[in-house]
Amino acid sequence: MRTIILAVILLFAAYPATAATPCEQLAMLALPNAKIDSATMVAAGTFTPPAATANTANVYGNLPAFCRVTATLTPSSDSDIKTEIWLPATGWNGKFQAVGNGGWAGTIPYAAIAAAIRAGYVGAGTDTGHVGGNADFALGHPEKIIDLAYRSIHEMTVQAKTIIIAHYGNPANLSYYNGCSQGGRQGLAAAQKYPEDFNGIIAGAASWNQMRAHGARVGLNLVVNKDSESIIPSSKYAMIHEAVLNACDASDGVKDGVIENPLMCKYDYSELACKAGDGPNCLTKGQIESAKAMTSPLVDPKTGKSLFDGHLMPGSELGWATLGGPAPLAVATSGMRNIVFKDPSWDYHKMNIATDIELAAESDNGAMYSGDPNLKPFFDHGGKLLMYHGWTDQQVNPLNSVIYYDSVLKAVGKEKSANSIALFMVPGMNHCAGGAGTDTFDKVKTLEEWVERGKTPDHIVASHLTSGQVDKTRPICPFPQVAIYSGTGSTNDAASFVCGVQK
Repeated sequence: MRTIILAVILLFAAYPATAATPCEQLAMLALPNAKIDSATMVAAGTFTPPAATANTANVYGNLPAFCRVTATLTPSSDSDIKTEIWLPATGWNGKFQAVGNGGWAGTIPYAAIAAAIRAGYVGAGTDTGHVGGNADFALGHPEKIIDLAYRSIHEMTVQAKTIIIAHYGNPANLSYYNGCSQGGRQGLAAAQKYPEDFNGIIAGAASWNQMRAHGARVGLNLVVNKDSESIIPSSKYAMIHEAVLNACDASDGVKDGVIENPLMCKYDYSELACKAGDGPNCLTKGQIESAKAMTSPLVDPKTGKSLFDGHLMPGSELGWATLGGPAPLAVATSGMRNIVFKDPSWDYHKMNIATDIELAAESDNGAMYSGDPNLKPFFDHGGKLLMYHGWTDQQVNPLNSVIYYDSVLKAVGKEKSANSIALFMVPGMNHCAGGAGTDTFDKVKTLEEWVERGKTPDHIVASHLTSGQVDKTRPICPFPQVAIYSGTGSTNDAASFVCGVQK
């Protein structure tokens, strides 16, 4: 019945161009805890974002005409959330799409808003309440941490829905959210804290348990750089990667430079042990231990106590410099300095791995945890959660998504969750995109078909592009299924594969 109702609604989703409130007059709209700063019409193909780059025309040149609304949201006395809502001048599809951020946010995600409006949506994005891509804003500003964690997306969504009604004279029929990394975590937070905000949520590479993860990232970096013997030179990454592929690539029946199911790969790095001294094609004893640390749960070096479950997966070796390079990931040290230790001059070398990861987890009072598995309220109103994560993600450990997905099934029940949550683990895909795998796929269309037509995704056809040209397609499958070669047809054609459980 719900599917039929949605289908009827969508027949009337294209609203006429005549607006209940013309664009420029939206500037006078009164909003609670918010102020519209400007409302202007932008002619088709003329938008240029702040700090435009040389390839701006490629991203924004084909945008339709739209009403650009900028606003400042102040849900707390220390909030200063900048947001933009773009409303198509014609051809609105009757739907709203909020987009998420990356890193520590601090900028309006213009490219993501542009993608939404190009597809016919009203699009909205926010800087989450501060400027700059680090955690400096958080020092002494707990309300701004809450704004980043979950409040900014919610407040933006509430105000955007009001502006939509004012401008078009009709509410949005459906509301979606789309984000990856920090944006993926924001999506999970929305489902957990504001289950009525969205009908469907796309959460890619969700960095939930964020502060503990930042502590673990710094801790891992210290472990693999503890002495000169432990450091793996970046020049050896390709050699290690080739060895892992030789051991595990063909386990799915296809040797294509991608490990379909890294959970089945149990490579022993000691097979690369140097026979006599160090060399470019082998690993020293310390380097072997570091390689194991990169792909194992983080433990206290002294007691062996587990400190963080997630880790990088076999196949990710080409990206090990992100967490295992000479210094920790900058977004992690920034969080540790400003939120955990509240000291901008804190030296990460002084970190006590045994105690400071737990300290990091508690430092934000759970604001950015976003790991509550009880999504029953979201599911009960028909909400759909589409999660995805690349198996070769070099920044947010892929098991993060597996752990959360499994926890939801356990908390809500496998049967009750079956038509409400889906996780797609993407072989060979790096952080949100990139890598040797098929990293290009239409997430929004998949979610639309699920929400609007009741078509639970049983696979998504994805592509790999080289120089802008598709050279391989492959189905990505709902976890724990993987793509299995049928035995006939091109291994570069998705039609030659079916989804199933690898044995």
